[in-house]
Amino acid sequence: MKKHVLSALATATLLGALAAPAFAQNIAIVNGKPVPKSRVDALTQQMARSGRPITPEQQGQLRDEVIAREVFMQEAQKRGLDASDDFRMQMELARQTLLIRELFTDYQKTNPVTEADMKAEYDKFVAANGGKEYKARHILVEKEDEAKAIIASLKKGGKFDEIAKKQSKDPGSGANGGDLDWANPSSYVPEFTAALVKLTKGQTTQEPVKSQFGFHIIRLDDTRDAALPPFDQVKPQIAQQLQQQKLSKYQEELRTKAKIE
Repeated sequence: MKKHVLSALATATLLGALAAPAFAQNIAIVNGKPVPKSRVDALTQQMARSGRPITPEQQGQLRDEVIAREVFMQEAQKRGLDASDDFRMQMELARQTLLIRELFTDYQKTNPVTEADMKAEYDKFVAANGGKEYKARHILVEKEDEAKAIIASLKKGGKFDEIAKKQSKDPGSGANGGDLDWANPSSYVPEFTAALVKLTKGQTTQEPVKSQFGFHIIRLDDTRDAALPPFDQVKPQIAQQLQQQKLSKYQEELRTKAKIE
């Protein structure tokens, strides 16, 4: 009798040992259907891709989420919803979206933005925005006669900022007394830039400056050396911009090569 009991115990222990590794691959059994641990791993990887750290507490929440999904999926399948045309259409759209995303991710991995690429882009930025910055004010009007009358008023002691608030047609600066803040002169239209850089600190244009927007009266308040951010500070933004440019070019190349009838 004792031998039979020991034999039964040994058999149970052996079966348990064989089943343990298989069970370890599942996080639960829902209505008789195993829920594999790989589903939790997939969700964990998805969160990690987005840069969110996974805490032990979140691991438990992910497990609960996967189990809940299995419960809901079983119910949907029981009702035959997975066989509907609408479901199949949505699945196809989701498949396309995921596949395209994988294509673009793979392209970016095999065509990375290099340090040299980023430095070259930064150097172009410095060349375009270096030098001096100008702090100017302007008054914008529609007619040349209006501009000349304002210049005459300023010569008689009129306050530039007060006139700008009352008469300037520029909605951005008019309310601020014509203040354009600090800017690189190349950021303005050519006619404005040409007149601005000829002024000395505190000087106002003596003739109206015509541009596509109307007639300007410009005053230069101050100048300074352009303060540009260091390369390391803007490198992440440059990398993102170049990655997007390369990806857009790749997408356009694929469209151009495709035979569309």
